[in-house]
Amino acid sequence: MTDTLPDRLASNPDSPFYNEELLAKGIGIRFNGVEKTNVDEYCVSEGWVRVNAGNAKDRFGNPMTIKLKGKVEPYLKAQA
Repeated sequence: MTDTLPDRLASNPDSPFYNEELLAKGIGIRFNGVEKTNVDEYCVSEGWVRVNAGNAKDRFGNPMTIKLKGKVEPYLKAQA
C-alpha cells in the first residue's frame, strides 16, 4: 500500500469509508493548522471533519458528531 491517504476516511465500522488496516497504521489530522485527536471522519476535497460532541448520544446510542469546515491535512503518524 502506498503512503497516499484516501480523500475520505471514517473510524466508524458501519461507514462505507471505514478502512481498518489504514487506521491501524495511525492517521493524524491537522485541521486549520491545529492537531485534532477526536476526529471521527474527514473529507479533504470537501474540506470538513466530524468530531464527537462530548458525551452526547443519538437515540440509537451512537456518539453525536459536529461537522466543522476548514482545511484538512491527513498524515501517517511516525511509527516508533
